[in-house]
Amino acid sequence: MARNEPARSEPARSEPAAGAAAAVRGRPLLSVQGVSVSYGHIAAVRNASLEVGAGEIVVLIGANGAGKTTLLETVLGINTPTAGSITFDGVPVTGVQADRNVRSGICLVPEGRGVFASMSVLDNLLLGAHHNMRNVTRNLERVYEWFPILRTRRDQVARTLSGGERQMLALGRALMSAPKLIMVDEPSIGLAPIVVNDIFAILSRLNKEGYTILLSEQNANKALKCAHRGYVLETGTVTMSGTARQLLDDPGVKAAYLGA
Repeated sequence: MARNEPARSEPARSEPAAGAAAAVRGRPLLSVQGVSVSYGHIAAVRNASLEVGAGEIVVLIGANGAGKTTLLETVLGINTPTAGSITFDGVPVTGVQADRNVRSGICLVPEGRGVFASMSVLDNLLLGAHHNMRNVTRNLERVYEWFPILRTRRDQVARTLSGGERQMLALGRALMSAPKLIMVDEPSIGLAPIVVNDIFAILSRLNKEGYTILLSEQNANKALKCAHRGYVLETGTVTMSGTARQLLDDPGVKAAYLGA
């Protein structure tokens, strides 16, 4: 298993999209190389590197405060790295503004769902399409196929939804932009176990339909069981990487993140 650098071994799991093994061997869809991010004098991310191949689910696991959210926000363009480089779909995007990266096909489903509570479900979804209005009707129908409850609740104010429904709305809004890469930050936080199962089943289904997913998650067991590969982030540093199976079997990962 590789340490302190991205793994290049083929995914060991067969459940997610079949094209991911080939994607790992080719040019990655996302490449983060030696990225560091600081908030004033506080180093939130230190020399972090990772890769995501088209068709993969890749998971970032780590404790609260490990730097997972900061790294995802930096990929999107919310934060500007102090060092390192980010390449998306073969194009350098280091320091590029978030709205331009969204237009290029990167989206982020933030921690805590991040829906607009006073707006209707439909208006939240349409807001996600503001960069891609040309195919809005078709994309809306697809979102309703993935999340039938959102069709039923389309005129309902978002604040009245359950936690699981708000997470589905946040995912649906991201899908309205027709992204190439979906980054999902802590989707299980604050949800009941049965709802968490539903959310991870949805992520697996989206991946099987061709979506590439970079997932940040404290629930390492659930995340690794639906992922191809993973990275362990500790105090802003990538300390371990490997296939999902390798990380699930690693004694250190078991002790720190799997409750073993």
